[in-house]
This record gives sequence, structure tokens and C-alpha cells, in this order.
Amino acid sequence: MAEQRELDKLGNQLDWNLLRTFMVIVQEGSITAAASRLFVTQPAVSLALKRLEARLDRELIERGPGHFRITEAGETIYREVVDIYGTISRFGILVREIQEEISGHIRIFMTSRIQTVVFDRVLREFHIRYPRVTFRIDVIPSAEIHIALQQKICTLGICLLREPIPGLRSEVLIHQTYRLYCGRGHRLYGRTGLDVADLRKEDFVSFTTDQIDGTLSPLAVFRAREGFGGRIVGASANLEEVRRMIVCGLGLGPLPEHIATRDVADGELWELPPYEGVAPVDVHLIWNQQSKFNRAEIAFREALLATVRDLPVDRRLPT
Repeated sequence: MAEQRELDKLGNQLDWNLLRTFMVIVQEGSITAAASRLFVTQPAVSLALKRLEARLDRELIERGPGHFRITEAGETIYREVVDIYGTISRFGILVREIQEEISGHIRIFMTSRIQTVVFDRVLREFHIRYPRVTFRIDVIPSAEIHIALQQKICTLGICLLREPIPGLRSEVLIHQTYRLYCGRGHRLYGRTGLDVADLRKEDFVSFTTDQIDGTLSPLAVFRAREGFGGRIVGASANLEEVRRMIVCGLGLGPLPEHIATRDVADGELWELPPYEGVAPVDVHLIWNQQSKFNRAEIAFREALLATVRDLPVDRRLPT
């Protein structure tokens, strides 16, 4: 027991600077060279060695005029010190690798019915990594998202963007292709061999932004170019409500292909010409670079952007 107390006392009293000095002496092969490497005087190095030997009650280096030899005890201590030094030198790397806990609140404005594996994957992985972060996701029209971002109300917008907006930055999240569909009760449902001319007098269901100056202006351009003369019998800013009116037979209307695929397979919708699609419409990630973001907002945005840039656009939609 007394011997163990002495060993514990020795461990508590050992000075790492003495051990490091001894390691450098062995590596350099002389007191003089060690002093030069450590930027201290030769007497200071000699004193450090004597103090360490006194603490350990062992001679570690036999030295004299023209004589320098590591003792067996010195070899043992040197090997241990090298291992300790290797561990200490890694402290900086280990600390950098530890992810500091991030907390905070993230508010996202999103247009209706956005489906993409990118956002879902990042949201899931981010929550696992930073469980203290909270989210609020509001579904509003794209035009209102643009205004909210300009007013710095939210962190990130996921919406349509007809043209760049000064002060806002954007990145394409997904490419969508809009196609025309009708519901089961529509007179064109189930008919084949149709062309665009067969649709021109039909009533139409669409989005409130399906206007020349709206975010879905490509749809308005298509109708004008093809001479569609039917009435607009239903409109909504919400994609789910546009889909509802089409399914219920109010009129034919446009939907993103990947959104309508399941309904077509289930017999709720019927695809109409032009079969190459009406218009491509991209969904963008949009943010205001001048906003003051908290650490959670910055981390989430960067994680989302990194995933978008690493994943080919044809793999961002659900399969």
C-alpha cells in the first residue's frame, strides 16, 4: 500500500515539461543540440534532466566528456514519453473533429406539395445530428415567399422563381415538367389519339400565378400560344387544391409530372397532350445573404446546398 502511494505521488508530481525535455535530449543525442531545438540555455536543459532523474530516482543518461549513453531506465522512459507526446499532439485534431452541439430555430417558407429526396434526406439527417434544433415550415405562395425573404422573415425559401430577384440568392433544387391532366369524370378521360387541338375549347383549372407576369408564366404562355379558349373555372395558389379540382372534373389542368404519377397509376387522372409536356418549371432554394443567420440556420442551409450540388438533378425527385 505504501509503495502504491509513492507511485501515485510520483505520477502526480511529474512535470510534462521535464519529460518533453528528456525526449528531445534523446532525439538530439546531446544536451547542446536539445537546448538549441528548445530555444533555451544548455544549463537549463541539464538542470531539467537532473530534476527528472531525481524525481524518478534513476539515472536516465550516462554523460561525461565525449560520452553520452541512454540507460535501460532511460530507454523505457523514452518509449513511454514518445507515446504520451503522440497522444497530446493529437488533442487539437480530436477537438476539431468533435461537433459542437448546435441549437436554435429554423423557419422555412415553402410552396405547396414540394416533393424531393434532397430536402427530406437533409431534414432527417440534420435532426439526428442536431436534435436540439427546432423547425417551423410554413406553406405559402411563391410570391409571398419572395417578399418574406426580402424582409428577412425566414431562413430559407423553397419555391418557384421566374427571374432573379435583387438581393436574393438561389440554387435550383429540382427540375419539374408540367403536363396536362383531366379527372375520371371528364369527357376526355380514357381517350387516346388526342392532340392539342382537341383541348382548345375545354374549361381549364390552373394556378393563380398562371399569368404572363406570374411565377408560372410558362403555363400562361403555353395556353396563349396554343389558342386555348375555354374558361378558367377553378384556380388556387395551392397545388393540392388544383389537383383536387382536376380530379373532381372541373376542367383539365397542369400538374408536375412527378406529383401526378401516382394518381395516373391509380386511375384518378388521365394524361393529355402534348405528351412531351407543357413547360419546364424549376423549384429553387432561395435565401437572403444579408440576413443575420443563427448557427443552426447556417448549418442547415449549407448542408442542403452541399447535398444539392453533389446529387445529379435527375436523382432529386422521388422514384
